[in-house]
Amino acid sequence: MFVGRRTELSLLTKRIDHITRAGTGLAVAIRGRRQVGKSRLVQELCDRSGLPYLYFTAVKGASVTESTTQFLADLSESDLPNDHGLLPGTPPSGGWGDMLRLLAGALPDGPCIVVVDEVPWLTEQDDTFDGQLQVVWDRLLSRRPVLLLLLGSDLHMMQRLTAYDRPFYGRADNLVLGPLNLAETAAATGLTGSDAIDAHLITGGLPGILLRWPSGTAADDYLRDEFADPASPLFAVPEQSLASEFPNPDVARRVVEAVGGDARAFANIASTAGGREGTVSSGTLSPLLRQLTEDKQVLAIDHPLSTSSGKPALYRIADSNLRLYLAILREVHNLTLRGRPGTGFTLFQNRWSSWRGRAVEPLIRASLEQATVTGSLPWPDAQVVGGWWNRQFNPEIDLVGADRAPVASRIHFCGSLKWLGTPFDAHDLRQLQEDARLVPGFDGSSTGLIAVTRSGADLPADAVDVVWGPGEVVSAWPV
Repeated sequence: MFVGRRTELSLLTKRIDHITRAGTGLAVAIRGRRQVGKSRLVQELCDRSGLPYLYFTAVKGASVTESTTQFLADLSESDLPNDHGLLPGTPPSGGWGDMLRLLAGALPDGPCIVVVDEVPWLTEQDDTFDGQLQVVWDRLLSRRPVLLLLLGSDLHMMQRLTAYDRPFYGRADNLVLGPLNLAETAAATGLTGSDAIDAHLITGGLPGILLRWPSGTAADDYLRDEFADPASPLFAVPEQSLASEFPNPDVARRVVEAVGGDARAFANIASTAGGREGTVSSGTLSPLLRQLTEDKQVLAIDHPLSTSSGKPALYRIADSNLRLYLAILREVHNLTLRGRPGTGFTLFQNRWSSWRGRAVEPLIRASLEQATVTGSLPWPDAQVVGGWWNRQFNPEIDLVGADRAPVASRIHFCGSLKWLGTPFDAHDLRQLQEDARLVPGFDGSSTGLIAVTRSGADLPADAVDVVWGPGEVVSAWPV
């Protein structure tokens, strides 16, 4: 089953229309984390287009000779060449440059698609690959009606492929493929409301995990079955992600695990990730956090949002499935490996509610931002949604809507998020009203109030401007 990705398919289909109309080539570099569905998206595009195509996947650690041999084999087995009899039995001796020239000569006269998956592994094998690709693209491939799709899971290396100082700069469009959005997760699992939100937090919206979720199955039933399987994607996907990104137990790995264990602030991360020598020094941790957020994009950073600059910044694991794995599922997996899945399920239940209450915050904020785009909220000028806190974390405001971030010129609304089993009531409202006054830029006469609650609200009419439940959170997203 293929779910969602309407926007991405539309963007790629437009490029097929262009190469068909213009008779010239286009290249697109598609990057996204492992199991996010890059290969599945591109295969769906190839199938729907009905065009002849070549799909080649690089192998990590293979030599140039091994890779070009496999490329030639895939080309020979594809429906791409005009005349298969003209292809040689062995790859040319000139490496990737000659192999790409051979590809250009084998292309049909009409539009076609060429997919090269895991491009970063090719650049590891041959540091001249992108240079060779640039030469052949400029002289041969770009003059033919071919859509060249370059895929990769190493986000930093894929960014470097089209960076201004690299040979292929300016020759490929960039498409960043994220997880399925909340509404797409709901469609994939057949769930609604809070059940769909739970599924999204558990899977991270990763198709590689969602494929195993039986339609209409509640989270508890799904988890009970998956916890009995030591090889479940629920464990395997985040494990593989960690192993590929951080193969060695170095400081970077310890920092990621510290953040996954809910060390959010700089000082706490430095202390938790420290070793025998003590806390991680600022000179080591600062560039490392920058690399993990900007290059690897494993971490996300949140700044307090108000009309004044504020500290401290808080870090979190960007992918909620990896975040859940580091916080809970890794221990559950260990119990499963020891033949105690029932104990693992009990451990999960004991920790789930408190973990979910924190992990749902960025999802709710993103949903509110989506609603501002569609005009579903009464603050049309709100562009960003974040939170606010002071150095003492007293108070912490869950939701702040403003015109820009991290320093806003106007605060449009403040809100509270209650994701427990009880309604948002008068006590919660009083707390929100008291705490919101401390947010720089809050104006009691013009700043609105919003309550987002999993279990409804027990409030007088018009006590707050907006009350959102799970249904509104899910429906904010396009399917």
